[in-house]
Amino acid sequence: MKEITILSGKGGTGKTTVTASFAALATNRVLVDGDVDAANLYMITPHTVQAEHSFEGGSLPKIDIHACTHCGECVSRCRFNALEKGPRLNRIACEGCGVCAHFCPEGAITMEPRVCGTWYNSDTENGPMIHARLGIAEENSGLLVSLLRREARKQVEATGSNLILVDGPPGIGCPVISATTGCDAVVVVTEPTLSGLHDLERVAELTAFLKVPTMLTINRWDIHPMMAEEIRGLAKEKGMYHLGDIPVDEEVTAAMVQGKPLVSCSDGPAAKAIRGVWQQVVNFLDEKRGPLKMAL
Repeated sequence: MKEITILSGKGGTGKTTVTASFAALATNRVLVDGDVDAANLYMITPHTVQAEHSFEGGSLPKIDIHACTHCGECVSRCRFNALEKGPRLNRIACEGCGVCAHFCPEGAITMEPRVCGTWYNSDTENGPMIHARLGIAEENSGLLVSLLRREARKQVEATGSNLILVDGPPGIGCPVISATTGCDAVVVVTEPTLSGLHDLERVAELTAFLKVPTMLTINRWDIHPMMAEEIRGLAKEKGMYHLGDIPVDEEVTAAMVQGKPLVSCSDGPAAKAIRGVWQQVVNFLDEKRGPLKMAL
């Protein structure tokens, strides 16, 4: 079994468009939407939700108002100003440290699991998909990404799949580390802009630190050919394998409107380029990480 994580370094580069097309081109795969803060793979991957689960991360204090004597001990000790006189809890400010429960003289405060969001098992025409929705202003997105990857491995065992495709989060923070650690390879989708160049460099440093083989494709490369060439130079310097690039194509937007992967409804320049990029991914894994048997 192989696991490929698709990263971007920044938002808006076309990472999810590429991931959805990879899913349509591969067989025996399980999909993971690891961008739990702003999940959107499901929008261009027709699916049916089979199961829905609550995600618990961290704890929140629960106050027994009948046992509380309003002494103010919890309010004065909270360093996050999450408790107000009453006492009343500000969920967004609370870090779940448990100081209030520990020092409450009446034992009126207990810590209970914090429900941070929801995750789903779905069926798609391109294989099982594990995805989630983190609650507004909730934390522990890295923990949720790790949970989704574990569930994907269970799906691999249950279905006999040989590939996990992870649509990773943007940036280089905790959820990106959770989506990348232990995977077989990373595909970085970037754009020919100065911010794309800068963020690609940060992703390259991260994947080098994690010792994960890294590949690169430049989306919409032809809007700034000179910058695209500079990015290719950086990729070579960082030891990243260049898969080929994807041109601007109005059919990408048309596919989004239809809610389908690009390669499923287009034979235009971008779709043809993505097919070529996917073939290079397969070739790279065959050469670097052992055989990867899948139909194209």
